[in-house]
Amino acid sequence: MSKVVVVGLGPGSELDMTPAVVQAISQADVVIGYKYYFRFVQQHLKAGGECIDTGMKKERERARIALDKAQEGKFVCVISSGDAGIYGMAPLMYEMRDELGYEVEIETMAGISAFQKAAALLGAPIGHDLCLISLSDLLTPWLTIEKRIQAAAEADFVTCVYNPKSNDRYWQFYRLKEIFLRHRSPATPVGYVRQAGREEEKVVLTTLAEIDPEELDMFTVVIVGNSQSFSTSDGRMITPRGYYSQAVRDENTGIGQEIMIKSFRTIESELRDPDVPLDRKWTLLHCIHTTADFGMEEVLYTDPEAVSTLYQSFATGRIKHIVTDVSMVKSGIRKGALSRLGVEAHCFLSDERVAEIATRQGITRTQAGIRLAVEEYPDALYVFGNAPTALMELCSLIRKGKASPSGMIAAPVGFVHVCESKHMCKTFRHIPKVVIEGRKGGSNLAATIVNSILCFDDAEALRPGRDV
Repeated sequence: MSKVVVVGLGPGSELDMTPAVVQAISQADVVIGYKYYFRFVQQHLKAGGECIDTGMKKERERARIALDKAQEGKFVCVISSGDAGIYGMAPLMYEMRDELGYEVEIETMAGISAFQKAAALLGAPIGHDLCLISLSDLLTPWLTIEKRIQAAAEADFVTCVYNPKSNDRYWQFYRLKEIFLRHRSPATPVGYVRQAGREEEKVVLTTLAEIDPEELDMFTVVIVGNSQSFSTSDGRMITPRGYYSQAVRDENTGIGQEIMIKSFRTIESELRDPDVPLDRKWTLLHCIHTTADFGMEEVLYTDPEAVSTLYQSFATGRIKHIVTDVSMVKSGIRKGALSRLGVEAHCFLSDERVAEIATRQGITRTQAGIRLAVEEYPDALYVFGNAPTALMELCSLIRKGKASPSGMIAAPVGFVHVCESKHMCKTFRHIPKVVIEGRKGGSNLAATIVNSILCFDDAEALRPGRDV
């Protein structure tokens, strides 16, 4: 049976050409391909062998000639750059053979694709799930390409982009960038390689926000990282598969914390404003994780650097006590974090004196509890997740000079005096505070805000749940 071997030459360097491909070329009676690629195989051609170039954009003509030559009994080698099965000649050869009914055997030999070479030059950016997209709309309608871009962006694939730009197609990568920025952080690592493996090779590592489409052309492959991709200290682009983090989890992390870490990464990827300062973002992630409510982006108020300031006060021992308005808030504060930092949490609601004070003075039990608390712990962190009257009581005591809290967490919930109590506490500019504005709040939110403060040293690495 006659035979055509379709080979991938690799990205351009002779060192990236497989021995099997070199052997096939050296044995071929006829080598067919675009003339630009003959310079890469000239030294391997068989003496007296025939080279046929059909010119650019003549793929069908090239395939027909190859099949005709094979029918004559010649051993034919069709060459493509990269891998012949990836945007190459291999699919066309099979299609045309069956269409014409030729009795010709076809074999495809793998080559190193341009995206693989580019990835190796950039570091290890395709260590996890990935997809390839060509922006050339010569054979594929743009609307189809855009659907694929949208799907890749939404699904968090590492995305390798072929044919990002040409003289006539100058706007497509701008559109791709626009779509990806809806789903990825502007800081997402992006690398591109021009003329990979050739003398003109150029390797650039940048970000999704900073990449300039005008620097790209038809000889460029772009790799857009996923939400886990990062840049190393020596300027390489990495997308972890999970082996290292799995080992770290096995050694240092419980299953509960691992689930929480994955949840936080998911939440971060879906934030409307992923570039929010870390001090606010850390608490915001905790609040959304607790409520599954991205509306927290609208209602969470934090004083500038309030979270980091309060954490440092705990870490240095300046704050040793936390007072909560109700016992449910106290119960939600992680005991491991309190123990680690040497902090005590208190709720006076169950104190036997509270009921007597509330009855005698005609106030709520939570108000009475706050009056007792400021006598014993005037400089504690005060946390409110239920009772607006308790928060209003603290504000009144501050105004009278009877309390000087180190910080305030204001997250009472309800419909009566709730908004007013939060407006009151925000007037104390010298006190670091975190507030859930409006009617929303609750003991769970108040506790999770405290927990975010107590583990703020884990924020940079985005590793929540140490004390879970």
